[in-house]
Amino acid sequence: MTIGGVPFFHRNGGDHLIYFVVFLPMLSPEKSVEYRPQHLEYLAKLREEGKIFANGRFLDGAGGLVIYMAESFEQVQRFVEQDPYVIYKARGFEIHEWEIVLGDSNK
Repeated sequence: MTIGGVPFFHRNGGDHLIYFVVFLPMLSPEKSVEYRPQHLEYLAKLREEGKIFANGRFLDGAGGLVIYMAESFEQVQRFVEQDPYVIYKARGFEIHEWEIVLGDSNK
């Protein structure tokens, strides 16, 4: 199902994908610069596979955020643990299951 062109999945509905927000707090600005191309390439691959809803960096330098669409927490953890930023300890990570609420979805 889509709402305003945004893919929308219900946890207990017919679709099995769930949204997960992953915070990637900065551990090493130097390593983040060094591994940014590999990180972005990795995310582009996952986006092409339909695994990423959105991603971006925090403009205050605190790190970044990725919103994944996946079947389980464990699946997202595997994605995150394969991210070059995490492998090379440029960023930490914190995973949270997320219930998306859009402007017109509460009507």
